[in-house]
Order: sequence, then structure tokens, then C-alpha cells
Amino acid sequence: MTIRVLLADDQALLRSAFRVLVDSEPDMEIVGEASDGAQAVRLAKSESADVVLMDIRMPGTDGLAATRMISDDPAMSHVRVVMLTTFEVDEYVVQSLRAGASGFLGKGAEPDELLGAIRIAAAGEALLSPAATKGLIARFLAQGDGGDDSPARSERLDALTGREREVLVQVAGGHSNDEIAERLEVSPLTVKTHVNRAMAKLGARDRAQLVVIAYESGLVRPRGD
Repeated sequence: MTIRVLLADDQALLRSAFRVLVDSEPDMEIVGEASDGAQAVRLAKSESADVVLMDIRMPGTDGLAATRMISDDPAMSHVRVVMLTTFEVDEYVVQSLRAGASGFLGKGAEPDELLGAIRIAAAGEALLSPAATKGLIARFLAQGDGGDDSPARSERLDALTGREREVLVQVAGGHSNDEIAERLEVSPLTVKTHVNRAMAKLGARDRAQLVVIAYESGLVRPRGD
């Protein structure tokens, strides 16, 4: 199946470079280009995009607002957004994930990294490397978002089994299914099943949303090195 990719960035030169790269791959194609967030939302819907490469900073409707609009539209529940940042850990990373982004990628990433990110997002996975997750935790610390002990937050996790909570903690640490399987001494397929069940119970779009929920609920707390 061909992955339908939408480019959303106000820099025409960057979009052109991404188009050449993506269109060179047999399993993906560029279905549109947007120079602002509002246009990105329209095209994501009209062109049935699978993955949107979304710049955070754009004139008018920015990437955060556009991502939130896409995530809130039931007609685009299949659309995955990958935020493009100047640095891997951007000041808006936490807001991006809360808005519904599947992850983020630095604009200076290698071509293989970009293509891999598109495939990972299209598969419903999250782009949260250990380094990125460490940065994410730092942002929660900086913003005072170290978890919320309020009943409303904690009760979100009541539907999870003990094993599902255990897996959620590992997901929040930025670990892959294979890594979690090795840590918990179970099969990767079992881990995937637990992750999918946790997502369904918590109403999470993908693993990135699970990370946010884990921290906001207080299940996992940020800590310094």
C-alpha cells in the first residue's frame, strides 16, 4: 500500500527537497503541499493523507493548531502527524503531543531517518526515541507538569490491568516493543497486544498519546539524571 504524504511547511525550498526524497520511494507519494496550517488541514482531508509532515512554526494557523484540528476531526482519525522541529527537542514538543502528533523529527535529520519516520507513523507507532523522551521529560519538569494526582487524572488508569500499567510505564520510557518484551520476559506480540488494549481503554490515538497520559496521570514521574 502506498503511503500518502502531505508536506506542510512555509519554506518552499524545504518542501521541494522533501518532495524529491519522498517521491523517490516506491511505497510513498506526495499528495499535496501546504504553506500554512489551515491549508494543511484542508488538504489532509481532501487528499486523504496518511501522514502529514507538519512544521510547528508557520504563519497564520501554526502547526500546533492544525494538528489539533486534524486530531479532533473524526473523519481524519487515520491521519498521523509528524512534527518537524528545528531541534529534536523543541519548546513545543509537549504541546505537539498533546495536540495529537505521533511524534517529532528534527529538520536536520538524515534522509533515511525522515523516510523511516514516515513509515513508522503510517504504521501507527510513535516517534519517541530515548533521547527525545528524555527531552520530553525535561519539558514536563520545566513546565511543572510532573503529574497530576487529582482523582480525575488517576481514574483514567483504573481500567488498565496490572500488566498493562507495567507496559505503559515502559512505553513512557521510550522503549520499543522488542525492548519491553526483553525487560518483562514476554513476547513482542504480547507487548503489542497490551499496548493496543491500553490505547483502546485510554482513548489514545497512538503510543505518543500514551506517554502523555502516563505523565499527566502521575503513573510516571519525571526525574533528573
